Amino acid sequence: MKFSYSWLLDHLDTSHSPEIIGETLTNIGLELESLTDYSSYSQFVVATVTDFKKHPNADRLNICQVDNGKKTYQVICGAPNVKKGMKGIFATDGMFIPGTEITLKKGKIRGEVSEGMLLSERELKLSDDHDGIIEVNKDIQNGIDAVKALDLNDPIFEIGITPNRGDCLGVRGIARDLAAKDIGKLRPLDSKKVDKV
Repeated sequence: MKFSYSWLLDHLDTSHSPEIIGETLTNIGLELESLTDYSSYSQFVVATVTDFKKHPNADRLNICQVDNGKKTYQVICGAPNVKKGMKGIFATDGMFIPGTEITLKKGKIRGEVSEGMLLSERELKLSDDHDGIIEVNKDIQNGIDAVKALDLNDPIFEIGITPNRGDCLGVRGIARDLAAKDIGKLRPLDSKKVDKV
């Protein structure tokens, strides 16, 4: 079962971090299978492709000028959806790319310098889509981090439910168990009275 941290907080009044909650879930018999927290993605920022041209030594590559709000970088990009004026998520030299498990290094691609990378959803482990780079809303300023730009500020828990724990097939039951373990206080249900017909 999957649920978000903010959804849990609708039912549980707690100041504990998602990591502490994850440990406690396993300790109370609700095995944490995964905790997806995108806070490390704040290193990636929104950037604009200010110009691009075809790579002289490769048919499917483009040489892009990418402005992240502080500096303009040259990026070699093979994404089919890249165009002048689009905004994407940008990573520079030295950053770890979670979807490919590589650390970017400035270098030459077919004789042209590349100083960074415009990222796809697969490279950020958001989906398996690798057909093009992520395109963000043009109203978002350059330099805004990817967590804010892509609304990734809500960690996701995935727990394994055993057949004897049907009471935890809803977030309310999970919140009740965490409250019983002193991880917070169970919030009262905000339900409206239904008039009889």
